[in-house]
Amino acid sequence: MKYILFLADGMADYPLDELGQRTPLQVANTPNMDELAKKGKCGRLITIPEGMPTGSAVANLSVLGYDPRIYFQGRGVLEAASMSVELSPEDVAFRCNTICVEDDRIKNHSAGHISTEEAKELIKTIKDKLGSEDIVFYPGVSYRHLLVLREARFSASVECTPPHDASGVPVREVLPRAKEKEAEETANLLSKIILDSRDVLEDHPINLMREKQGRDKANMLWPWSPGKKLRMRKFQERFGIKGAVISAVDLIRGLGIYAGFDVIKVKGATGLYNTNYEGKAEACLKALKEYDLVWVHVEASDEASHQGDIDLKIKTIEYFDKRLVGKVLEEIDENTRIAVLSDHLTPIKVRTHVAEAVPFLIYNSAKAPDGVNRFDEFSCAEGSFGLLQGGDFIKIFLKDSV
Repeated sequence: MKYILFLADGMADYPLDELGQRTPLQVANTPNMDELAKKGKCGRLITIPEGMPTGSAVANLSVLGYDPRIYFQGRGVLEAASMSVELSPEDVAFRCNTICVEDDRIKNHSAGHISTEEAKELIKTIKDKLGSEDIVFYPGVSYRHLLVLREARFSASVECTPPHDASGVPVREVLPRAKEKEAEETANLLSKIILDSRDVLEDHPINLMREKQGRDKANMLWPWSPGKKLRMRKFQERFGIKGAVISAVDLIRGLGIYAGFDVIKVKGATGLYNTNYEGKAEACLKALKEYDLVWVHVEASDEASHQGDIDLKIKTIEYFDKRLVGKVLEEIDENTRIAVLSDHLTPIKVRTHVAEAVPFLIYNSAKAPDGVNRFDEFSCAEGSFGLLQGGDFIKIFLKDSV
C-alpha cells in the first residue's frame, strides 16, 4: 500500500460576506478533491490542543500523530533542522522574520514577500553588525530566517508575538517578554536586536531600491517561536512506514527530518501562489516508487489569508486541486490511499491562524464512501469520521480496517 498526504496550509476558512456567506473552499472549483470526497470518507480534525500556539508547527505535529504538548519546542528548532544547522542542547533557536515597519507599527510579517536573494544580503549585513559567536543569524527562504543564541545563559522561556498576529500594532507593544526571571536577559537581548535592526536595515541599499520601486522595505528583524533541540521517535519506527516530505517551507522540512522523513526539494517551490505545483506533483509520483508515504505540503493558501486576499486564496485552492492533486490522480492506481486536509484555519477575516477543527478526507478504494459529495468545511462535518482529536487522524489513515 502507498499513501499520499496532501496538505494545503491554512486552506480552511470562515464564511465571508463577500462570498455570500460561503468560504473560499466552498466557492473554489475543486473537482478533484470533491471526487475524492465522494469516493472516500470525511470528517473534521482538531489539530491545535487547547492553550497551544495556533501555528503550523503545532498543527502538523498533530497531523503526523505527535502530541504537540510533548514535542513542540518552537518553530526555530524545526527550521534549524531543515537548514542543516546543528544545535547543542543549550542553544535556543528562533524563527526570525524580516518584516516591514511603518510609523513604528508592524505593516506586514513578510516585508512584501521579499526575494530570497535580497534577504540574503540583508542578513549578511545583520550578521556583520549585530552578530557574534553567541548570536548567530542564518539566511533562509524569502522572509523566513533563523537566529540561534549559543550560550547556556540564554533561555527559551520568552514570550514572543508572531509578527503575522501583530499587523498594525506598535512595535513596542509586542516586544519579547520574559516568562520567568531567568529569561530577562534573553528578552532584553531580543528587544535590542529588534530595535537595533531598524537602524541597520532602514537605509540599506536593498531597501532604498525597494522603496524606489514602490515595494515594502524589509526594515526590521523579528525573532519569535523560541525552543531547544528536541527528540522524537521516528515515524518509520512507530508505524513501519518509510516517508518523504515535499515542501518549500523550512518548518515542514524540519519536522519531517525530526520524524525521519527524507526531504525532496522541488525547483521553483516558493511557498507562495506561484509555487511549482506541477513540479511537486511530478516529485510525488517519483517518490512513490521508493517511499511508502509522501507528504506534500503547499503554503500558498496560508500566505493569501495573511494578505487578506480573497481572490488569491480561491486561486491557490484551485491551483492546489488542479495542478497538484489532479496531476497526481491521473497517474496513480487503486492501491494508493489518499488524505487531503488543511493543517489549521487561517481565516481571511482575521488574517492569522485560529484553533478550530479542519476538514479532511481519506480515500481508500477498498472501503465504501460515506455520502459526502464535496470537500469543504461544512460538508466534511457531515462525514462518518465525525470530529477527531490530533493523533487519531494518522492512525486511521494508515489503518487497513477503516
